[in-house]
Amino acid sequence: MVKAIILCCDNIRDRFCIGCERCLTAARERKGNFEKFDKVEIVGIVSCGGCPGYVIPKLKLFNKWIDGFDDYEVVFIGNCIRLSSTIGKCPLNVDELAKLIKEKFNKEVVIGTHPW
Repeated sequence: MVKAIILCCDNIRDRFCIGCERCLTAARERKGNFEKFDKVEIVGIVSCGGCPGYVIPKLKLFNKWIDGFDDYEVVFIGNCIRLSSTIGKCPLNVDELAKLIKEKFNKEVVIGTHPW
């Protein structure tokens, strides 16, 4: 089993993608990019912090918050971030973001979540 967090778009979460239900369902049922793992336990959903994208400070804060309670090995970059950076006006470069998260936090990064 792998413990993971989902990184989501602050502008899309709970506005268009209600409650991140598709990501949570895919994780529970091992669909989409979650199928790479035997079992995934989601220990948190963290927003990007809003435009222009304060991902690194948000992840630092999240890591401080869960210190001593839990940990995670994988960061899933939600489909909402991919969508907002390709068809929206989000300034984030998803590939660069994945690289930065891996370098700063030494976590595996998976781009994309559910198949729907």
